[in-house]
Amino acid sequence: MGSQLRVFSGNLMNGRADPAAFADLVRRSGADVVVAQELAPEQARALGDVLPHGRFEPARDFTGMGIALRHPADFDRVPLAYRDARIARLDSAHWPALAGGLEIVNVHMASPAFGAQAWARFRHRRKQCRGLVEYLDATPGRTRAVLGDFNATPSWPLYRVVAARLEDLALSHARSRGARPARTWARWVDGPPLLRIDHCFGSGLRVDDFQVVAIRGSDHSGLVVDLSLDEPAASGR
Repeated sequence: MGSQLRVFSGNLMNGRADPAAFADLVRRSGADVVVAQELAPEQARALGDVLPHGRFEPARDFTGMGIALRHPADFDRVPLAYRDARIARLDSAHWPALAGGLEIVNVHMASPAFGAQAWARFRHRRKQCRGLVEYLDATPGRTRAVLGDFNATPSWPLYRVVAARLEDLALSHARSRGARPARTWARWVDGPPLLRIDHCFGSGLRVDDFQVVAIRGSDHSGLVVDLSLDEPAASGR
């Protein structure tokens, strides 16, 4: 029997997602790990009331990030341009359901832009992509889930670079059922999703279930992913 874990990822739209509704959604989902992008202070407080462990760095300038956990973990970050990736390293000493260690990486890539901001955003995205890839290539043996708002559909180069190194768990789960992965981003708040730009990539993992759920007040849907670790992976450094 493999180790099982439920992970939730959501972009909270720089504080516009309803904090109480989001906390209730997390509570009802039964998530063990929540990674949040565009996390504002009131959302961090509400999330911290649901899961007692974690590290929150809320902000109101679209850079807020947070990881909430059911049990303790060690935290780190991957230095990236504009917005660093945040890391939680879970071990079996604090997570009895895990047969081995698991690394959770919370990512929020810069969104593309047109007009005056286009070149700056392009540079941010390129540097972020380069930094993430360098980190993944330097630590290839780890069991990990890399998830969040990538601001890239599967047709974009940024997605393809990451997918060349890690498994797209939404795609794997959908294909196993003869379906297509659900879209995650809407053009307006609470609107119908039009693009799939939020992703969960993995290494050394099996996806048992993958759901896309509405987040009240956000233009992004949330990802709820059930993961299994069948065997501990060797630690890569």
